[in-house]
Amino acid sequence: MSLALYRKYRPGSFAEVVGQEHVTEPLQQALRSGRIHHAYLFSGPRGCGKTSSARILARSLNCSQGPTPTPCGECDSCVALAPNGAGSLDVIEIDAASHGLVDDARDLRERAFFAPVSSPYKIYIIDEAHMISQAAFNALLKVVEEPPPHVKFIFATTEPDKVLPTIKSRTFHYRFRLIPPAVLREFLAGLCAREGIEVDPLVLPLVVRAGAGSARDALSVLDQLAAGADESGVGYDRALSILGYTDAALLDETVDAFTAADGGAVFQAVDRVIEAGLDPRRFAQDLLERFRDLLVLDSVPDAGESGLLDLPADELDRMRGQAARFGRPGLTRAADVMAKSLIDMRGTTSPRLVLELACARILLPGASSDPDALIARLDRLERRLSVTPAAAVAEPSASPQPTSVREPASAPEPTSAPEPTAAEPQSEPVEPAQAEEPAASIAPSPPAGAVDVAALRRLWDDILDAVKQRSRSVHAMLNMHAHVAAVDDRSVTVAFKTSGVAGQFEKRTEFFRDALREVVGLDRTVKVVTGESAAAGTETESRPSSAAATSEGPVDDEVVDLTDDEDDEPASPGTGPADALALLQSELSAQVIDRVDGS
Repeated sequence: MSLALYRKYRPGSFAEVVGQEHVTEPLQQALRSGRIHHAYLFSGPRGCGKTSSARILARSLNCSQGPTPTPCGECDSCVALAPNGAGSLDVIEIDAASHGLVDDARDLRERAFFAPVSSPYKIYIIDEAHMISQAAFNALLKVVEEPPPHVKFIFATTEPDKVLPTIKSRTFHYRFRLIPPAVLREFLAGLCAREGIEVDPLVLPLVVRAGAGSARDALSVLDQLAAGADESGVGYDRALSILGYTDAALLDETVDAFTAADGGAVFQAVDRVIEAGLDPRRFAQDLLERFRDLLVLDSVPDAGESGLLDLPADELDRMRGQAARFGRPGLTRAADVMAKSLIDMRGTTSPRLVLELACARILLPGASSDPDALIARLDRLERRLSVTPAAAVAEPSASPQPTSVREPASAPEPTSAPEPTAAEPQSEPVEPAQAEEPAASIAPSPPAGAVDVAALRRLWDDILDAVKQRSRSVHAMLNMHAHVAAVDDRSVTVAFKTSGVAGQFEKRTEFFRDALREVVGLDRTVKVVTGESAAAGTETESRPSSAAATSEGPVDDEVVDLTDDEDDEPASPGTGPADALALLQSELSAQVIDRVDGS
């Protein structure tokens, strides 16, 4: 039988303790200087090295060359107190969970006064010290406060707040911490090399995550994976199935579906989780952790380089795009909704139902009246309105009375219309609500420069979402290979990295043009450029459209216009007052209370 990894690699010296230098270094210095206290309290999470450090301290004190920070490992005491040694009569380990009563404390107090058998010190290591009852602590108080010269106490606990304050005040308190992920991953990689365990590089982050900062838990998980590995080693897919984590690709797909408001894709992802036999609670937890990572990336763009997020570079790039499309208010609300759903899942008989309801709430912020939902809707609306062209203005009507739509100061002056003659019938008065839509329909195009490259780049993620609802393939082309290079009063220029993708896109530019109308209220022809200088939006090698190539022969070295200009086309939707009112009603659930002149 093989020995469990967490037992085989239990540290035997302070140098072997992983990730606790803030504790081991002061202890070693105290051993060097001989300033040894009579009672210590080691506290911290489980599996971080408290009990092992207590045994190492006892080994250092009772070594034939001690007290020393580096036990010799050869004397009888060091051999007996080795990680897999038989133990020593002078080092007594007590589990307070089963020996925390008053009678146990009295027995310990009486035995403490007897001299050690063969070592300099009699050392009591009391594990799970918070389990000692208050009466038992009171019984121990005197001997802990004034022990015989040969007695040392080492208390270990995961809950130091439950230790009697009078006991705690008489100890040197050292606080152990969770092991940092980078340190734990390096430790596991070295261990795998020593043990000859073949591990997929993507598996170790899963093991570190499962260990949650505990070396013992991480070693137990790695031992389990290694036991079920075949001749090819520990694979990523098998590790996912054993540990029950959600595949990163499925998380990416789900988050992309949320950002595109694609309810069908979201619920299909949930169905895949259930069909695969995975726990809905695990999926909700993984999704919540992804929302947390996106929030960190949104707040700290270089979180990957600075060590805040331990993820591959390609995954960080994908997540930056997801964070930008989601928006910070939307991410905050999604995380809150998913966190509450995890609480609701405790004890429920239908966790899938709770998960699906949470997904529905994330998809429909308009269905909720809480402040977070309102902020998320406002953020989405503000991002759109920040680059929407100024509202166009109708020409003055034949009637000399002012119309209900006023012209913004930034718009060009309209050409004056001729005065009506007597033969011409006067137009009948109409209600303000009826006058708005005709005004929007005959509005002139917005002035040049109302929307520039910077504005479209700020709204690029919303435009991509609108494209995705129309064509996933065009969305993939734009998302992976393109950016806005130039904008003028007649066209929008899209730059591509490769000519092959540009050629595919120019056959389907109508999806991008429709998305511009929907998101920005901008109706422009679409031009395509490729080449190195395309990144700056300057002149580049031309890409003739298929129609132009067949009907007009070779094309000169200039940007090709992919769509026909239609100067008499009515103004695009989303620029008139009625459309603004509809936008407010759809995004903010606004209601018309009253109408006044000029509104």
